[in-house]
Amino acid sequence: MTRASLRQDTSGASLVEFALVIPTFLLLVMGICDIAYQAYVQAVLTGAVQKAGRDGTVQNASTSSVDNAVLSQIRATAPQAAFASGYPIRKSYSQFGDVGPEPFVDLNANGSHDAGECFTDVNDNGSWDQDPGGNGQGGANDVVVYTVSITYPRLFPLQAIMGWAANGTLSATTMLKNQPYSAQVAKTYPTVCA
Repeated sequence: MTRASLRQDTSGASLVEFALVIPTFLLLVMGICDIAYQAYVQAVLTGAVQKAGRDGTVQNASTSSVDNAVLSQIRATAPQAAFASGYPIRKSYSQFGDVGPEPFVDLNANGSHDAGECFTDVNDNGSWDQDPGGNGQGGANDVVVYTVSITYPRLFPLQAIMGWAANGTLSATTMLKNQPYSAQVAKTYPTVCA
């Protein structure tokens, strides 16, 4: 076979091209499937957390059974899913306007609370708080922020190639007001100037 005939011989070229293209194509397909699976698990988690928030607003709702229902619903989609460390979290506030840092008078206009600046003591503990919410479900008419974070194994073992973690982590939050199952005393907040 002469040198000219080697250049013109294309048998086997398709096999070489296929061997070069197929790994990239498979990686792309697996990446797209993993991202789509993550979006699906996120949608299920969001729906489960919203339902749990509604279920938790009724009087005498068991927080552990509500949490177990969330995990059960997630595990129908991601069987090895688990709550991330420290979750779920419930924070209660007297009203929707209390969700967030305690209001303060920013005397030096630096955007942060400094010693000596007056603030409204929402949780009545005598000190300024970034998050004045109380832990737990709260009482009648309280606003509850319910946050769940889960970890789940990825659909494909792409973490080594893509630089992802072996487990995905997703979070969802909902905020609802407890039902008025008992009388709630209107709260007034003291102003503290230290």
